[in-house]
Amino acid sequence: MDEGFLPGNRLELLETGSEYFPALIAAIAAATEEVRLETYIFEDDDAGRAVATAMNHAARRGVRVHVLVDGFGSRGFMQKLGARLMADGIEVLIYGPNVSPFTLRRQRLRRLHRKLVTIDARIAFVGGINVIDDMHTPGQIPPRYDYAVRIEGPLLGPIHASMRHLWQLVSWSSFRHRFATGQRHAATTAVCGEMAGTFLTRDNLRHRRDIEEAYLQAIAAARSEIVLANAYFLPGRRFRHALMAAAQRGIKVTVLLQGRAEYPLLHHATLALYGALLSAGIQLYEYRRSFLHAKVAVIDGVWATVGSSNIDPFSLLLAREANIVVRNAAFAAGLLASLRKAMEVGAEEVKREAWVKKPLLARAANWLAYTMVRLMIGLSGYGTHAGAGAGKAGAWKK
Repeated sequence: MDEGFLPGNRLELLETGSEYFPALIAAIAAATEEVRLETYIFEDDDAGRAVATAMNHAARRGVRVHVLVDGFGSRGFMQKLGARLMADGIEVLIYGPNVSPFTLRRQRLRRLHRKLVTIDARIAFVGGINVIDDMHTPGQIPPRYDYAVRIEGPLLGPIHASMRHLWQLVSWSSFRHRFATGQRHAATTAVCGEMAGTFLTRDNLRHRRDIEEAYLQAIAAARSEIVLANAYFLPGRRFRHALMAAAQRGIKVTVLLQGRAEYPLLHHATLALYGALLSAGIQLYEYRRSFLHAKVAVIDGVWATVGSSNIDPFSLLLAREANIVVRNAAFAAGLLASLRKAMEVGAEEVKREAWVKKPLLARAANWLAYTMVRLMIGLSGYGTHAGAGAGKAGAWKK
């Protein structure tokens, strides 16, 4: 067993909010002691109100409920759903201030981008799905396409500990110490399945590169196939070279990307990398059927990851992120089948022959966008990180 991997878990892959929210709401409805939820976005829409109602009902029957949301991603939350939750005794904290997405001040760019839930420290949900309806996709074609994982077993230990620790940090930083106290609820970590996994976080202290390094190690060890799907993809030099080296040693490398420009500057900066990736033999697909929000990968049909971390400097250098990595052929096969179906029915392959015929002016615009993004990251104080390469200096992603 690989170091850091915990065996004995039961894991269920959940595709899109249509599977995630019913599972989440059912778990909250069955809670008897504690609910903890962290999210970047908690929207006042059908999905958000349904989750809020489930938590309100839990609080009224005596369950301790803790909700931590990002101050930018969930701006306006306290004036809407937050007030409703607190009226029933639910404890709510805001991570960081609501700031302009165009600020370049390093501290203010650090956001809470994790999407985590624990129920009675017995069930956890980890993934990339915010508390927002799949049909609520401003400027994009719905429904939103993303993944989460329902978890039972030994992985509950590190997940619950991480959520409790962050709650305490935010409580102290906002001078609300009373919310960090209270009865400690131990996680239920008994063996209940056959899947091995590890929980990875990214923060600005001890775990700055844990998620990126897990990807790089798996890519370096790949023997047959790498399939990666990412909504916001602007890898640094190390990551790009790792993917290209894998393709050049005969590994089939496929990358599924968002085909619709949600943030034009980042989108065109990503396009600037297409030529080098295609020349190295990497297959690129653009998902056009709807709004791709996934951050997942499958390697050699055994290694898989699902979480909140994109492959760009916002996720890899600035935000708090959380992924699980799973070593299990059945789990990887399910995720891989889902990704292949998405590519078959909703994506278009980017052919190198067509790409090199793009007008020179269009390619120049892409490289200008790439240069601007690099400059913005440099001005924010992160330009010296060689592993980062380029990125988007803003906190407006989902």
